[in-house]
Amino acid sequence: MADRSVFIVSDRTGITAEILSHSLLTQFPEVNFHTRALPFADSNEKVDDAVRQINEAGELDGARPLVFATFVTAELSDRVQSANGFFVDLFGTFLKPLEKELNAESSHTVGHSHGVVDPDRYTSRISAVHYAMDCDDGVSIDDYNRADLILVGVSRTGKTPVCLYLAIHFGLFCANYPLTEEDFADGELPELLRPFRRRLFGLTIDPLRLQQIRSERRPGSRYSDVQQCDYEIRQGQAVFSRHSIPFADTTQMSIEEIGTTILQRMQIRRELG
Repeated sequence: MADRSVFIVSDRTGITAEILSHSLLTQFPEVNFHTRALPFADSNEKVDDAVRQINEAGELDGARPLVFATFVTAELSDRVQSANGFFVDLFGTFLKPLEKELNAESSHTVGHSHGVVDPDRYTSRISAVHYAMDCDDGVSIDDYNRADLILVGVSRTGKTPVCLYLAIHFGLFCANYPLTEEDFADGELPELLRPFRRRLFGLTIDPLRLQQIRSERRPGSRYSDVQQCDYEIRQGQAVFSRHSIPFADTTQMSIEEIGTTILQRMQIRRELG
């Protein structure tokens, strides 16, 4: 497997460059990428240091590094491009065509994509995160009436991270409720969830994968026994089917894919902030 150095360089957080570069580089599984993030390169001195690191990595590797950059300051962008690397200007690639199409100049303001541009929307996302934490794992059920969404599933199917993802990125108020053996006794939906059935979305997973996850937490326990995992998954899916609760199998899905699936299936739309 070939090795290649990758640099993420930005005058702000570099999150945009990290996301886009990761999506591109996953298309080359035969290459072993070594990624180094250099955020907040917002001065000549910091950019010069980035150039130095890029050049040193190229000499060590014997191949020029890949450099993914998001600079809105043309001077700093040009300075980075003096490095001996394969340079991908993720902003410049798209901003110029957009300016031409919209017949308008971009603001060239640093940090707009991840800054607090809309204070009200930012505050809403913070409130959503607090809500997800307060209503995690069946806690604060009296506050379910405020929920945009309630995730349901047996323990360790990914409910908590998905709730936090939807809160952070979309400002959704997400609670989650863990299904247990007590809930399977009569095959009915837990009484406290019945008033919110239209807000429910189920998460399930392959029993063997669930057993692996649970074994990392409680190895050798009944909780992580494969037969117990299989029983809980079957019973949970039976509840979803019996009560027409939409659900998704998270076995091969990332948090982002699960979140997008939920938004699509539940027809929930929130603007990115």
